[in-house]
Amino acid sequence: MQIDETFYSVRFKYGAHTVLMFVDSQQSFSEISASLLEVLRDRFPDGLTINHTSPETTAVPDDDLPLAFALPVNANDLTQGWKNIKAKPDDTPVGKGLRDGCAVAISFDVDEPEFVVDVPSLDDDLEDEEGMGSDE
Repeated sequence: MQIDETFYSVRFKYGAHTVLMFVDSQQSFSEISASLLEVLRDRFPDGLTINHTSPETTAVPDDDLPLAFALPVNANDLTQGWKNIKAKPDDTPVGKGLRDGCAVAISFDVDEPEFVVDVPSLDDDLEDEEGMGSDE
């Protein structure tokens, strides 16, 4: 695949995972969904971890079904939540407001999507560091 200025680097997010993919800004969301599901099945055969503090996982669907996509309410603060862009299979990233380098949450449920994204905080990092130094 030849990557040029029409391609966007997109950070697809689900649970504790982020998958960086290059997508053509004119590519259909049905093609993006199929490619992303293929990557997820290959990289995470045991499922996607919901958050970094729990072993709970979500299975990646076996079929190439449509995905729901969402952009952050505030691109500078992902903890503020996600807005469903309601992408139809033939819609394109450029037509739905995606930009190069953007974060996009995904959901496996198109009808009633829930965008599960674990955004670690600085407090979480500090707790991890404090726990590593003790011998208790």
